[in-house]
Amino acid sequence: MPHILLTGAAGFIGFHVASLLLRGGAHVVGVDNLNSYYTPALKRGRLDQLKAYSNFEFIEADIADHDALRGRLALEQIESIVHLAAQAGVRYSLDHPFEYERSNIAGHLSILELARHASALKHLVYASSSSVYGDRTEGPFREDDRCDTPVSLYAATKKACELMSETYSRLYQIPQTGLRFFTVYGPWGRPDMAYWSFTEKIRAGKPITLFAEGKLSRDFTYVDDVAAAVVNLLSKPPAQSPPHRIYNIGNSRPTSVLQLVSAIELAAGKKAEILMAPMQKGDVHVTFADVSRAAADFGYAPTTNIEEGIARFVSWYDDRGRQYRANA
Repeated sequence: MPHILLTGAAGFIGFHVASLLLRGGAHVVGVDNLNSYYTPALKRGRLDQLKAYSNFEFIEADIADHDALRGRLALEQIESIVHLAAQAGVRYSLDHPFEYERSNIAGHLSILELARHASALKHLVYASSSSVYGDRTEGPFREDDRCDTPVSLYAATKKACELMSETYSRLYQIPQTGLRFFTVYGPWGRPDMAYWSFTEKIRAGKPITLFAEGKLSRDFTYVDDVAAAVVNLLSKPPAQSPPHRIYNIGNSRPTSVLQLVSAIELAAGKKAEILMAPMQKGDVHVTFADVSRAAADFGYAPTTNIEEGIARFVSWYDDRGRQYRANA
């Protein structure tokens, strides 16, 4: 059976993509190093869900250690690669730059080299980010817009990954698709994200801090819509030459942080105590995806609004998520 290599399998988006692929009968080889950027217990909790499937195989490894990773893979069996592993977090990159160089730059190059030597490979889909667009006050953001003014090292590494993929696509004709994700949220999410920490603090009766007076807006995108897009796209490699394509994966409906808080208050049935603070370094004022290219090319059509998605997250948090503290 052809295998799908999925990096970042114990991560938030990776877990949801793997679950969807496994339910569809695919053989998924998941790779993750289970690092401690946030509590590894949450990553192991996701893995426990995936290991219930007989068609799931897990390899604990660092993707940046190319020789070690390649030695544990049967490259000739890999038909598709979904590369989602990366060091996430805009603010974290200000104090831990070398972790981004290793995971995002060296790690991406490692996966490109695997793809180069995987004889049966039909498509490599990889994660980019809306952060590549920099700090803008207007939208929507289109894939052909200039992306040469990043405001964080994280954003710079993601743009570098796109450029490396373009190079490998030209040199070796590797079919690749880069996905610029816009603020993905939902159950089994990342505790460092605002919606999680807000929910945790509101439930505990603690104040929450809103930067830039809560006026920052994000194109919040529900994780099930994202996972469906990845899986749908996997069987549709680019037909152009060179075979490399970039897509926005967002909800195309920016929501202010104040509106996010209102959605959490509604779902939790409890008002938030709010503290205001100045805008932080590395932050951007707004993200806003134009998804018309994805809609035209592979029928991308997100369906989950912020109120519905946050209600699902809060329900999951109350049932299971509260054991994985945001500050753990």
